[in-house]
Amino acid sequence: MSGDHIGAIRPRPGDLSALRIDEALVRKMLVSFLRNETSKFGLKRVVLGLSGGVDSATVAALAVEAFGPASVTALFTPYRTSSDASRRDAEATAARFGLRLEVVEISAQVDAYFAANGGDVADRVRVGNKMARERKSIEYDRSWPDGLVLGTSNKTELLLGYGTQFGDMACALNPVGDLYKTQLRELAAHLGVPDAVLRKPPTADLWSGQTDEGELGFTYAEADLILYHLVDRRLRVDELIAAGFDERLVRRIREMMRRSHFKRVMPLIAKVSLRTVGHDFLYPRDWESD
Repeated sequence: MSGDHIGAIRPRPGDLSALRIDEALVRKMLVSFLRNETSKFGLKRVVLGLSGGVDSATVAALAVEAFGPASVTALFTPYRTSSDASRRDAEATAARFGLRLEVVEISAQVDAYFAANGGDVADRVRVGNKMARERKSIEYDRSWPDGLVLGTSNKTELLLGYGTQFGDMACALNPVGDLYKTQLRELAAHLGVPDAVLRKPPTADLWSGQTDEGELGFTYAEADLILYHLVDRRLRVDELIAAGFDERLVRRIREMMRRSHFKRVMPLIAKVSLRTVGHDFLYPRDWESD
């Protein structure tokens, strides 16, 4: 992503220069990705959840550029504890990119489920996971019969496992999953995402006062730099520690990656036949027809 040869990049705590991207080039790549992948299935309509955050706003902007606003279904799916600010920011994003924002409340079904299944003792993370899966279920329903659901999870979230499996992490296509959060913010500014959305603390808005960085215990900037060196450059933990990175944070992020790997792969299937899905029955996504 930077102009330097990867071997010349020296890991330095706080130095985010290695994460800089060519916003205009990345924009063209991602718009082309959306158009090409949907056309393989003869589809030209997409669905996404527009939460009021920068990730979904960026995906919305890319989708509008790829397909036009009439072919993008944007859904805001609030729970009764959702903040008014999230709704305002979702509405501002929709207005900026010419989208009609559809509001679908999820309080009734989520509350009904927990009322019948241990609502009095339900942990807030459990409730948050149910909310995320309910939202995605609605997006998939609204994609029938001729649309694809777009993902909005960035690379930082995917690597840390910071998301709900079969909830916000579920999608047919994800145009921003290879962008770290700091890179995605660069692209968002380039695309014209509203300033209020760019400036707000990242939050899944799963409960009052919840923020991503507060829940994680570190900033996205700290995580992005460590993940970049561990994943993209394949440096070892001891190399980052020797370069001055906080040992406890490096080891914690490395462990979060390791423990959440199951979220990034297809479900593991026990092999009992000659050819097994995911083992030796392996074809590209666009498997050629006869």
